Amino acid sequence: MPRYAIRIEYHGAPFAGWQRQADVPSVQAAVEAALARLEPDVPSITAAGRTDAGVHALGQVASVDLAKTWTPFRLAEALNWHLKPAPVAITACAQVSEDFHARFSAISRSYTYKVMCRRAPLVHNAGQAWALRHDLDADAMAEGARHLIGKHDFTTFRAALCQAKSPVKTLDEIRVEARTTPAGREILFHLHARSFLHNQVRSIVGTLERVGTGAWAPEDVARALAAADRSACGPVAPPEGLYLTRVGYPEDPFHGGWRDISEE
Repeated sequence: MPRYAIRIEYHGAPFAGWQRQADVPSVQAAVEAALARLEPDVPSITAAGRTDAGVHALGQVASVDLAKTWTPFRLAEALNWHLKPAPVAITACAQVSEDFHARFSAISRSYTYKVMCRRAPLVHNAGQAWALRHDLDADAMAEGARHLIGKHDFTTFRAALCQAKSPVKTLDEIRVEARTTPAGREILFHLHARSFLHNQVRSIVGTLERVGTGAWAPEDVARALAAADRSACGPVAPPEGLYLTRVGYPEDPFHGGWRDISEE
């Protein structure tokens, strides 16, 4: 059976997360339903990582085995047709080797968290950013974030129900980007690691928001990390600002495969 990698973009608001669940809409179920319109006996697809309810993706990657050989272009076009009107799109597709696995072959994951600081309610960014009515000190948050870079026990910054065997992770990058846009002051948090704990990114952003308001000093982030205690964490940022932007592999599975024409 030929195996395919597909890169998926989705708006997370209508879904209870990536993973298929009984009686609630999920991104996985939407993609599998589209696949079933092409082949009736498609097995379950595997994603690089699960996203929670309301979380978005620009670069989720999934792998699937099909009975029929498809050209990547035709497969992507057919899936996009059957995905309508769900806010889900296939932006890249490639046939890959049998040993490719969307989750276990991945060597990195990148997330971006978007905050919009303005007094007015969000209109075009509604449901796609954390709306704050106060400004944040980006430099102070960047200083606080530096305490989290590297290999640490991130117990403080993971959900109580996290199923990871170990709380030890290596965070390669946290970059705080602030810019003024016509819609208001936008602050982006870019995080990069091999893998993340459940709610780790949102816990980090919520903690850094406390630094940005001046309620915490930057060095308080180090103390929270050292506590290895969930109660030492700041408030967890809401899901609507979080985006899975990229999944990295030893070799780009989409190199030479079908990509969105906008990338050319």
